[in-house]
Amino acid sequence: MRLSRIDRRYRHLKRYRGIARVLIKYGFGHILSRMRVFAILRMGRKIVYRERPKLEELNYAQRIRFALEELGPTFVKLGQVLSTRPFLIPLELVIELTKLQDEVAPFPFEKVKYIVEHELKASLDRLFYEFGENPIASASLSQVHKAKTIKGDEVVVKIQRPGIKRIIDTDMEILKDLVNLLLRYIPESRQYDPKGMVEELAKTFRREIDFKNEGRNIEIFASNFRDDQTVFVPRVFWDLTTSKVLTMEYIHGIKVSNIAEIERRGLDRKIIAKNAGRAVFKQIFIDGFFHADPHPGNLFIMENNVVAPLDFGMMGRLSESLMDELSELMINVVTWNPRGIIKVYQKAGVVTEKTNLKALESDLTEFLYRYHKIPLARIDMKSIIDDAFELIHKHDIQVQSELMLFGKAIVTYEEVGKILDPDYDLVTELIPFVKKLSGRKYQPKIILRDIVTVLQDFRDFLVPLPFDLQRIIQKLTRGEFKFSLEHMRLEEFMLQMERSSNRISFSLIIAALIVGSSLIMRLEIGPFILGYPFLGIMGYLFAGILGVWLVIAILKSGRI
Repeated sequence: MRLSRIDRRYRHLKRYRGIARVLIKYGFGHILSRMRVFAILRMGRKIVYRERPKLEELNYAQRIRFALEELGPTFVKLGQVLSTRPFLIPLELVIELTKLQDEVAPFPFEKVKYIVEHELKASLDRLFYEFGENPIASASLSQVHKAKTIKGDEVVVKIQRPGIKRIIDTDMEILKDLVNLLLRYIPESRQYDPKGMVEELAKTFRREIDFKNEGRNIEIFASNFRDDQTVFVPRVFWDLTTSKVLTMEYIHGIKVSNIAEIERRGLDRKIIAKNAGRAVFKQIFIDGFFHADPHPGNLFIMENNVVAPLDFGMMGRLSESLMDELSELMINVVTWNPRGIIKVYQKAGVVTEKTNLKALESDLTEFLYRYHKIPLARIDMKSIIDDAFELIHKHDIQVQSELMLFGKAIVTYEEVGKILDPDYDLVTELIPFVKKLSGRKYQPKIILRDIVTVLQDFRDFLVPLPFDLQRIIQKLTRGEFKFSLEHMRLEEFMLQMERSSNRISFSLIIAALIVGSSLIMRLEIGPFILGYPFLGIMGYLFAGILGVWLVIAILKSGRI
């Protein structure tokens, strides 16, 4: 195991050094030093790094963001994963990480052509009638080209960046290695769950690196909005799609941030803001399947004020149980019931033993009444989410990352809504969906589902019961019935007992040596040293050595 780790470090040495240079550049060399990373960096040649000065104008959160952006796609995604865990990292850092940019220079068309032809097993001119050489968008994982199929359909083709999987795999191996060093040499880092973050990052990449997964997301999204005329979802061309190439319908639209063009075309900004907001809220509160990053670059506007979301690689999913918990939570928020909110937290298992429930109830009461009876138009959703994040962080509430994504999605969309319409009132639009969610558990289909689940559980309990009882009775009659008891922390108690008995034994031996030596000293038994019996002197000497040893052991243990 150790040899394979050393071999991996040699193979990735160049990347290790690149990562170290960036981290040192932004003032994190002291952390690398504590992690003993410089021992790895010196393999092969002697190397000296110096931290760059003049970082005073940047705070620590900005330095982390710039470092992650410079380190590339793996670390940008790591930052995005971190931003969904406000209960682990300071709120200031969460806010800064939401600003992470994912923009890089495009790769050459020759590589685009090779990847498309290699993946789709045909030449480009046989696959497409037209194919634009210049990309219309470029990011760290992929870039997008406009094209036209042989049948004349206008499409966009998303191509995975060459070698990106190898880069991600290398970075993931390095990150796992760094996490091991972090846990070993900086034990206090355990509270931030670095291993869990890296595992979640690996899961995120597995989803996003496979474009067929994004294609399936698009189809699920399209199915959820099939009856909604205000939302357009592009069609996936599966015959021109693989894990590295995604072909979908071209959207004739305008970026939501291009206000001048929206007004020139005579579109209604207020209606667009409402349509987009309702689409976001339906995804979260009705479907439980939502676009996790609805920022201005991922939203286009079409004719008749229709909204068209883009980039379905990163989607949030709320399970049935999570939707039920969210429903109960909303009921208690709407009815201003802090104790009810705590009960939901306890039921969901998101409060730890360390949580002071009385302090949490007090802070929740203050949080709820901060916004009580304030006109909806004056409530800022970003402020509510920020205050909620602060509360979560303060009381160590382990909220699921999906709920963090949902909060982030709402805050991001509020900013989009304000771009379209400065008077846009997100909270007013949100209330009907919250009411629908609150009444969700009382819907006939949900009640029926719960009844069926209870009946299934009851059946699973009853069917094997006669057989299980028969086996227990047979074992009892044969005298073979056994049960095991686990005494919590009994090993520690036994260890303490063993230590105590050892010390008592030592004390008795020392006492016996002293008493025995004293008796010998009164008898005239040779040989003699300085007129005293040799055996008596040796007895006192051994008793003294054992006594000093016992005192040192007791002092070292810290228990006198």
